[in-house]
Amino acid sequence: MDLFNQTPKEREFKKIDLLDGEIWYMENFIPLDKANSYFKKFVETINWRQEEIKMYGKTYPVPRKTAWYGYEGFNYKYSGILCNPEPWTKELLGIKRVIESFLPESDFNSVLLNLYRDGSDKVSWHADDEKGLGINPLIASVSLGATRRFDLKHKSDPNQKLQLELLPGSLVIMKGALQHNWLHQVPVQKRITDSRINLTFRTIVS
Repeated sequence: MDLFNQTPKEREFKKIDLLDGEIWYMENFIPLDKANSYFKKFVETINWRQEEIKMYGKTYPVPRKTAWYGYEGFNYKYSGILCNPEPWTKELLGIKRVIESFLPESDFNSVLLNLYRDGSDKVSWHADDEKGLGINPLIASVSLGATRRFDLKHKSDPNQKLQLELLPGSLVIMKGALQHNWLHQVPVQKRITDSRINLTFRTIVS
């Protein structure tokens, strides 16, 4: 099932082999008009939360809004934040199934959504290597709204770096040992005034 009315030939991955991890990038996963429609729908209907994080004895608001959706029972914990899933929406489930249709090894049971309200919102350097994601997790990341920069750097060799401009409707696949060997971030970009939504489909294994 393809909700986007595209043939497989209309989608092309740029595959980047990082030796100890893989990145696949597809600019045209969702056509722009459909991506804009999803963006508007998610801004208005997703149950966004303003989480807080404790650092050095102080509490700070997370510099973006988040939401966790998926099948019942697949909870997720990161940076001390416990996420209990909201039920899948029709739109999230549809996007999930399209990704799975051409990534046969994928079987996503949950999705983390991030709302970057403008270029001041960010996510700092981190790896998605929590125990609940298992070894060598496969993560699919869909971008909607404003184009934002996505940075990667190697954990042990800071000279190994990669930057991608994530366009609306684009898809990034993170594969192999990437989460164990690389960090990634969405940095502050003050000149950006528009919002961005990021959907990261995951498989919780425990």
